Amino acid sequence: MAESFIFSIAESLTSKLASRAYGEASRVVGVYDDLQDLKTSLSYVKAVLLDAEQKQKQEQSHELREWLKQIKLVFYDAENLLDQVDCQTLRKQVIRDYGTPKDKVGRFFSSSNPLVFRYKLAHQIKEIKKRLDKVAADRDKFGLQVIDVDRRVVHKREMTYSHVVESDVIGRAHDKKKIIKLLMEPILDNNAGYKHISVIPIVGFGGLGKTTLAKLVFNDKRVTKSFPLKRWVSVSDDFNIKSLILKIINPLSDFASSTGQQNLRDLEIEQLQHRLRNVLEGKKFLLVLDDVWNENRVKWVELQHLISVGAQGSKVIVTTRSQSIASMMGTVAYSHHLKGLSPKNSLRLFVRWAFKEGEEGKYPDLIEIGREILKKCKGVPLAVRTLGSSLFSKHDIQEWESLRDKEIWNLPQKEDDILPALKLSYDEMPSYLRQCFALLSLYPKNHHFNSFDVASLWGAAGLLPLQSKDKTTLDDAHQYLSDLMTRSFLNDALDFGTFYGFKLHDLVHDLAVYVARDMCQLVSSNTQDISENVLHLSFVENGLPYSSIKTSLQGVRSILFPVDNQGASEAFLDAWVLNCKYLRYLDLSDSTCETLPESIVLRLDRCSNLETLPKKLRKLISLQRLEITTKQSILPESDIAKLNCLEHLCVQNCVNLESLFVETRLPKLRTLEVGGCASLKSLPLDTHHFPQLETLAISGVGNEDWLDRSEDTNAVLRLKTIVLSEMVTLPHSLQQYASTLQTLVIVGCYELEVLPEWLSNLSSLKFLFMGGCPKLKSLPSDIHRLTSLQVLRILNCTELYRKYEPQVGECWPMISHIKHTDIRK
Repeated sequence: MAESFIFSIAESLTSKLASRAYGEASRVVGVYDDLQDLKTSLSYVKAVLLDAEQKQKQEQSHELREWLKQIKLVFYDAENLLDQVDCQTLRKQVIRDYGTPKDKVGRFFSSSNPLVFRYKLAHQIKEIKKRLDKVAADRDKFGLQVIDVDRRVVHKREMTYSHVVESDVIGRAHDKKKIIKLLMEPILDNNAGYKHISVIPIVGFGGLGKTTLAKLVFNDKRVTKSFPLKRWVSVSDDFNIKSLILKIINPLSDFASSTGQQNLRDLEIEQLQHRLRNVLEGKKFLLVLDDVWNENRVKWVELQHLISVGAQGSKVIVTTRSQSIASMMGTVAYSHHLKGLSPKNSLRLFVRWAFKEGEEGKYPDLIEIGREILKKCKGVPLAVRTLGSSLFSKHDIQEWESLRDKEIWNLPQKEDDILPALKLSYDEMPSYLRQCFALLSLYPKNHHFNSFDVASLWGAAGLLPLQSKDKTTLDDAHQYLSDLMTRSFLNDALDFGTFYGFKLHDLVHDLAVYVARDMCQLVSSNTQDISENVLHLSFVENGLPYSSIKTSLQGVRSILFPVDNQGASEAFLDAWVLNCKYLRYLDLSDSTCETLPESIVLRLDRCSNLETLPKKLRKLISLQRLEITTKQSILPESDIAKLNCLEHLCVQNCVNLESLFVETRLPKLRTLEVGGCASLKSLPLDTHHFPQLETLAISGVGNEDWLDRSEDTNAVLRLKTIVLSEMVTLPHSLQQYASTLQTLVIVGCYELEVLPEWLSNLSSLKFLFMGGCPKLKSLPSDIHRLTSLQVLRILNCTELYRKYEPQVGECWPMISHIKHTDIRK
C-alpha cells in the first residue's frame, strides 16, 4: 500500500533538488551536476505516477504493483542519499564553527574527508540514476498518461468540537431512551435479588456509533443527577488493570500534562488500589468502559472486585464489538444491540456532511446518486460521515458517479468490516496527506495525540514542506491536521489555538495500519520478525523480548515507544539503534538509560535516571525539539544557547534545577514547557531571552513567585497560549498578555479556589479550558467582557458545574452567549 503515496515521495524529492538552499549545499559538497542529472530522470518517472496509482487501484495489476514497488525502493535510497548531502553540509558547518585543529585533522583522515566523500557520493548518485532509468524504461508498456499535478484538494469547513451535541446525533433517540431506562431502574438478579453493581453492554460492529450513544447517555442531565460520580474510561486493546485504575482515579489523566501524572504512575498497584477505594467507596457511580476487546475473564473479575466498594445502584456501561465479551461482563437480562441507521436517517447525516447548510436543494441529481452510495454504507454512521466529507463542496456529477461505481465496493467483506467505505475516502485525499495519515498507525489504538508529537514525527520523516521564514514545522503540521479533520478522519478534536489534541476512531486506526503496512510495523509480543524494508517501528508493549526478534534495521528511519512507562534500555540502544544508519526520529521517553551514546540525542523526557545530557550538545545545530529530564542541578546552557533552530523545549521533572536560561537566548523558540522542577527559583520570561515564544506551559514548580517578576516592561512576551497545572493562585503576570493571549488552560489545580477578576481583561481570549479544579467556586462576575471568547470548556470542576450547568445553573445566563460551551461534571 505504500505505493499509494509514491507520488508525494517523488514530489518531495524534486522539490528538494529544485530548492535554492539544496542547490547551494550540493555545490559545496561537489555533486551539483550529478544531482541535476538525477532530477531529470526523477521528473520523467514522476510524470506518470499519478496515473499509475489510479490504474493500480482500478485494475489490481500485479505487474504494475511490482513496477511501483521497485520505483519506491529506488526513491527511498534517493532520500537517504540526499540526507547524506544534508549531513555533510551540516558537518562542515559544525567543524567550521566549533571544530578544533584536532577535529579538522581527524576529519581529513576519516571517511568524512571531502574528497573521499564526494567520490563515494557521486558513485552512489550514478548507481541510483542507473536503477531509476532502468525502471523508467518500462513505463510505456503500461500505457500511462502524463499527469504531473495532484488535483485532489481539501475543501475547508468550520472546526467541529469533540463533545456530543444531542441535536447533531441522528437516529439514536430510541436507543438512548432504552439505556437510560436500564440505568434508572434497579436490576434484578435471579439468584441474589437486586444486583449491587449492574453491567449494561452496548454491542455492535465498528463504526455504528456505540461510543456516541454512550456519550449521549453519559452526559444526560437525568443520569448526571442520579450518579454523583461518573467516570469514562477508554479501554481498547489492552485491558491493563493499572492503566484502568489510573483513569478512574483521575479522569483528566489523558488531558492533563504528563508532569502532573508522573507521581501517580510511579505508585505500586497496591497503593493505587487503596486510592481507588477512597474514590469509589460508598458513592453511587456510573463507569463507562468504552471499546472493550480483551476476553480474559480473570482481568474483568479483578476489576469488578476493585470497584465493588461503590454504593448500591452503581452501574457500568460496556461498549464492545464482541457478543462473547458482552455475555461475560453483562449482568442485565440482555445486551443492547445497536443497529444501522435507517435509509432516511442515513441520508440526513450524509447531507449534513456533504453540503453546506441549505445548499442540498440545489443539487437533486447529486442527492439521488448519494442515495445509491448510501445503500452500500449499510447504515454505518462512520462510513456515511467520511464519504460525505470526501464529497464536501464537490458538485461535479461525474465525481459522485465515480465514487458510486468504484470496484472496491465489490470486494468481499466481513460483517464488521467497513474498510471499503473508509478506503474510498482515503483514496480521495491528496497524495501528501495520505502519507502523513499513514504514520499515525505507529501509535496504539485510543492514543491521545497532540500536534507537537505529530509535527515532530512528520517533520523528521520529511513529509512536511521545506522550511521557510514565514512557516514552522508546527504551522505546516496544523494545516495537514486541519485537512484531516475536514475529512472526518480525526476524532474528539480540540483546537487549543497554538496546538491540537485528537484521537482516531478504531476503524480509522485500522485503516492507517492497513495502508501503512509495507513501511510501518507495530512490534508486540506476537512479532516474529521485522520486514526488511520497514521504515518506521513502534514498540507498543512493555517488556518485549528484543533479543528473540530477528532484526534487519539498516534502513529504519523512526523508532517510537508510545506506551507510558515503557522505554528502551542501554542494551536496546547497543543492539538495535546504533546500527540504524538513516535514523531520523528516536523517542526514548521513559527510558531506563543512565548514559547515552554520543552519536544520538533525542527526546529525553521522564528519563529520571539520566545523570547528564550528552556532551557537545551544541553541535546539533538543526535540532528543533528537545525534551529533558535529568538529575543535573545546572543544565549545559552554553551548549543549549547554540541550538538556534530550537522551536520546542520541555524541561520536566528536573528536581535539582534552581535556575534556567539566565544568560541564554533562544531566537526561534515557540513553545516552552517547565514542569516538576520544584527547586526552580528563576526563569526570565521576556523577549530578550525568547523573542518568538508563543506557548508557555507551567506545572509543579513549587514557589510560583518568580512567575510574576518582570524587569523590563518593553520586553513583554507576545504569548498566545498558556497552560497552567498544579497552581494555588494564578500569577498576576497573565495580565501582561491581555492583548495577545488567545488560549488559557487551567488543569489539575486542585487547591485553586478563586479566579482573579482581572481575568476579564484578557481581551483577545478565544479558548478557555478548566479541568480538575474541584474547589474553584466561580468565574469572574464580568466574564461577559470577554467578547472574543468562542469556546468555554469546564471538566470535573464540581462547584462550577453546580453553578453554571447548561440551562439550569443559577449562573448559566452569564455564559450562555458563548458560541461553544462544554460543561461536564
